[in-house]
Amino acid sequence: MMPPRNQDFGLKKSGGARSGSVINFRKTLNSGSLRRSSAVLPSVLTFAVIVASGGLLLMIEKGMLNSMETPPPRGYSKRSGYLRQARNLDPAVDAESQILQEIRNRTIRTMCGQKNMPHSVWSLSPLQKKTLLQHILVNDEHRFLYCYVPKVACSNWKRVLKVLSGALENVDVNIKMNHKSDLLFLSSLKPEEIRYRLKHYFKFMFVREPMERLLSAYRNKFGEIKAYQEKYGAEIIRRYRKGHAKDTAVAGDDVTFAEFVRYLLDEDVDRMNEHWMPIYNLCQPCAVSYDFIGSYEHLESDADYVLQRISAPPHVHFPERQTWYKPVTKETLHYYLCSLSQKLLRELLPKYILDFSLFTYPLPNTTTEYCRH
Repeated sequence: MMPPRNQDFGLKKSGGARSGSVINFRKTLNSGSLRRSSAVLPSVLTFAVIVASGGLLLMIEKGMLNSMETPPPRGYSKRSGYLRQARNLDPAVDAESQILQEIRNRTIRTMCGQKNMPHSVWSLSPLQKKTLLQHILVNDEHRFLYCYVPKVACSNWKRVLKVLSGALENVDVNIKMNHKSDLLFLSSLKPEEIRYRLKHYFKFMFVREPMERLLSAYRNKFGEIKAYQEKYGAEIIRRYRKGHAKDTAVAGDDVTFAEFVRYLLDEDVDRMNEHWMPIYNLCQPCAVSYDFIGSYEHLESDADYVLQRISAPPHVHFPERQTWYKPVTKETLHYYLCSLSQKLLRELLPKYILDFSLFTYPLPNTTTEYCRH
């Protein structure tokens, strides 16, 4: 049985997957707030597990998982926990965050403990291992590894890494981001060097609601990036739009969301473009013992914690969102998801089911009644 989906927050782990993981709660609350959060935790966890288990049973009964194998996470650092000390964090928000971190922590521990899940980087297939190592960035001075996920503020994190390495003066410098130069990837190191860093360095990643991330990639790549329109857009139109199979003049700049989804359904998740590949396949949270899993939804406070945890210099801060960035609102996501047929949605969600389940995001509500509003 695959556990829950709820809201997500940063994850803090200690101990190996075999011995289980333990959340290390932050101590920014006063004792009263902490007692209240501790009191509500068991009931929230119980409710989350019941709701999630029931939801997954229903999905299985309806065939929505399409007999997919469900890789359960594992990996948990052997380091003792580090206390989160995020600046200016509202105590009420912090209490909620602690509870939800525990829910995610238990979910990952349970799922990744299953036998069919990878238990180390070296147990992955060659293609999976290549993808993973190409997405983990290294900083030796501050001894951390960061698995970057496109469309989850990875450009800003790369700016931070470049400032820490001295390749960039500060995170606010107005330059076009080069996603390869002045960055050290785990894939460029020797096996013994990789093993050492995986064992001894602080490891973190950031996640985002799966459908929101997918829509962000669609709008950005097919609405603004000509290279993606020419490489992927034209092919999608020729493949899925009637009467265009042999049209060599297709520009690829008007791919519909439904056409994009149909393309995704025919793609192998291990071979997808990184911008729409599931987060699970990019960062393999069952094979790597991440010490912290932050969320896009709580980017500011989670990023602040990571910077403190890696002992970043005081002048290094996480960049503010660029003014040109077009956020995906709940209304926008509602519009696009409700424009899809129920059949397409039923086939699409299993592609990203591990992202929903592992990182405790609820499946989107796309009932007919909901989509009317």
